[in-house]
Amino acid sequence: MKLGGGWGKMMKQLRKVQEDVLRVQEELEGERVEATAGGGAVKAVATGTGELLEVKIDPEAVDLEDLEMLEDMIVAAVREVMEQAQNRYTERMQRVAGDLGLPPGLL
Repeated sequence: MKLGGGWGKMMKQLRKVQEDVLRVQEELEGERVEATAGGGAVKAVATGTGELLEVKIDPEAVDLEDLEMLEDMIVAAVREVMEQAQNRYTERMQRVAGDLGLPPGLL
């Protein structure tokens, strides 16, 4: 039984998808996403793949009498930067899927 040419074409497409996904992931690892909270008092920085790199706190935002507010600003900045990174990742992977004619959400 001989396999038709369709299998070879499909395997070639799968290799291209794998290469494109790896390329996009590498690009995203090198990109930086930033978010702030408290009017810039707290800044969070992550890679495009969602790895948290740093959290910066303006010293003037530190009030020892109200640490809860500072904690809330840190959580808000980190949540925002993670959401931005996830959105960027999803958008780029959907673009790869779309370029190959794959349905959205497959990657």
